[in-house]
Amino acid sequence: MQKKTQEQQVIETLRKEGGYATLRRLNELVDFSTWATKTPEASVRRIVQNSPQIFKIQPGLWALEEMRDAVLQRFELKPGNKKSEEQFTHGYYQGLLVEIGKYRHLTTYVPAQDKNRLFIGQRLGDITDTIELPSFTYDKLMRRAKTIDVIWFNERNMPSDFYEVEHTTDIKNSLSKFYELQDFHAGFYIVADINRKKEFEDKIHVSMFDTIEKRVKFIDYEKVTGLYEGLTKAASSAW
Repeated sequence: MQKKTQEQQVIETLRKEGGYATLRRLNELVDFSTWATKTPEASVRRIVQNSPQIFKIQPGLWALEEMRDAVLQRFELKPGNKKSEEQFTHGYYQGLLVEIGKYRHLTTYVPAQDKNRLFIGQRLGDITDTIELPSFTYDKLMRRAKTIDVIWFNERNMPSDFYEVEHTTDIKNSLSKFYELQDFHAGFYIVADINRKKEFEDKIHVSMFDTIEKRVKFIDYEKVTGLYEGLTKAASSAW
């Protein structure tokens, strides 16, 4: 029997997974025992990036060309439809943040109105710990916190990190939420495409946000994906 190439093994794994998988999932499933390399994960990354039989849906999420239509339909992604692309992208990064938070043994929250957003093949409401915000502060602040895209809570049900995913919406709205929640000992993060970093910097430096200017961090999509992919190696890594 002819030995399968590394590319064939990756393609076969994608096919068994329904035509798609995250890079992290591929590294978990592909049998590296016959690979004559000390860095098989790097080889998998090279294969998915270079193979004409594989295409990228999002950073860290890959699919088979032969199953493109079926995979996009499963994800409710309509080529050329900006609204469906935005919804999927938003849910994808919310899901990655939820998974990272859970790996760190934190309680994860997403708003109830986002529970049906798709994260790969699942609904956000099915993978997050809660869509009910713990009662950790005054009602006025609770109403603001309730709309934040992802919150991580510690073992005392106090917020440790607030995340707003900004794909196309106004970053200033998220900064206003963080401003109102500044008295909590928590991290504040804007998650967006690297192309929006300059916009973030312009808005965080206005005088009205002086008190939170040094506390809010910008995290680009690639960094979120990279941390998710390396969870087993760096579970405690910080941003």
